[in-house]
Amino acid sequence: MPVTHEVTNQVPPLADYDVAADPALLEGLERADAGWAVAELHALGRLAGSEQAQEWGRLVNENEPVLRTHDRVGNRIDEVEFHPYWHELMDVAVSYGLHATPWRDSRPGAHAARAAKMYVWGQVDAGHTCPISMTYAAVPALRFNPELAERYEPLLAATEYDFGLREPGSKRGLIAGMSMTEKQGGSDVRANTTTARPLGDGSYVIVGHKWFTSAPMSDMFLTLAQAPGGLSCFLLPRVLPDGSRNGIRLQRLKDKLGNRSNASSEIEYDDAIGWLIGEEGRGVRTIIEMVNNTRLDCAVGSASGMRYGAVRAIHHARHRRAFGADLVDQPLMGNVLADLVVESEAATTVGMRLAAATDRPDDEQEQAFRRLGLAVTKYWVCKRGPSHAVEALECLGGNGYVEESGMPRLYREAPLMSIWEGSGNVAALDALRAMAKQPESVAAYFSEVEQAAGADARLDDATGRLRKELADLSDIEYRARRLVESMALVLQGSLLVRHGTPAVADAFCASRLGGDWGVAFGTLPSGVDTRAIIARAEV
Repeated sequence: MPVTHEVTNQVPPLADYDVAADPALLEGLERADAGWAVAELHALGRLAGSEQAQEWGRLVNENEPVLRTHDRVGNRIDEVEFHPYWHELMDVAVSYGLHATPWRDSRPGAHAARAAKMYVWGQVDAGHTCPISMTYAAVPALRFNPELAERYEPLLAATEYDFGLREPGSKRGLIAGMSMTEKQGGSDVRANTTTARPLGDGSYVIVGHKWFTSAPMSDMFLTLAQAPGGLSCFLLPRVLPDGSRNGIRLQRLKDKLGNRSNASSEIEYDDAIGWLIGEEGRGVRTIIEMVNNTRLDCAVGSASGMRYGAVRAIHHARHRRAFGADLVDQPLMGNVLADLVVESEAATTVGMRLAAATDRPDDEQEQAFRRLGLAVTKYWVCKRGPSHAVEALECLGGNGYVEESGMPRLYREAPLMSIWEGSGNVAALDALRAMAKQPESVAAYFSEVEQAAGADARLDDATGRLRKELADLSDIEYRARRLVESMALVLQGSLLVRHGTPAVADAFCASRLGGDWGVAFGTLPSGVDTRAIIARAEV
């Protein structure tokens, strides 16, 4: 057959590179006193950038989980069947300690090291990081019941992935899920109608329906139900101590926009047995420990997606020519790419700062800062993810619209982090709640920001405007999004001025704080060192 054409000017695959070779990430890791984790992070990064791992990520998204409610003879089994590569991804995540291991690691920076690993490995596939994140976040909530924590925490932190339906105490490692929201309430969990009836032996009978249950193949779930003393938190294993199946019925799997490798489900508690965590009536306070840690993972996950998109946009522009020149050397494309990198590094830097605060539980100021800083960061960084993803996709042109590029999966995934654990309004209002109930968090926030005072006039001006906004309490709930956005930008600006490369910090302050910026990405002002910024994301 004659050759009809020669393929030219196409971009080579981006494979066999080190995902962890990320200056902003590595610098944040060192500031968090976690330099001891660098070698392991690079090993994980090389695996994440390998052709093999990228194939795992592709196939688990193209071959979605399947619900098997019954076996061939009609017995109820309530199982989810996964592509084999899902288990490969989970095994790597658990063996590298991306789940609950930091809670039992006394080394400084253990939580920051774990956040960096989540950031790196999440670029292979975001879906499987959901049960990994749930397992991480379950431990501080579980500690409200010391007896349960003593029994299960070592298994939740174990670095062995042991998939299968067995009694939790008989396994070599455990995965935890979370089951909170219901049809009528959504984020308003106090409207939940699931009931919990005490049996007198410390256990409760749970009856009700849950609209979203994360990772239904997990070994155990934290759930909310109405006990006699009010809304309470419970631990429900899939298999009871006597080896029998608990009454947890999987109704269906959600047909989602993205995150398709991960099974999200509706479940029915049919006289399921659970054990109380914390006190009756204190369920929200108990499970908020879990929620706050998953919110950190939302921010880190969004930053991870931004890095993925920026790297691929630059790789494409470096190898593609148009109108007589490499795309990366064309001024307008350089503006777009640099803007994407600025957004990415700002997200990475603040995510690592908040992870570092998690490592300092006995420092009251750090915890006050984390409480407010996490709320504003969850709102803003997660909100920026989708617009960043679509701009990165567009850098590849029509090639980016094709599934083989990997960019459509990024685009579908991006909105989830802003919805998961509280959508935009919930996150913004949570920031107001933090300021009202813990005013020391405001002082801790400004103490952090003002470490950069005097270093950049645009940052100083933005900080002054923010103080005026906070002093005016009129219609503050209506203005919550604008206020929280300003807080997030000032925090990011302060961190970049103190710790970032000068070119990135200058571009951020000129555009995000100084107002010399358009609406779309690629509208940075003249004078920005775009080449230096782009070099930060070249692999």
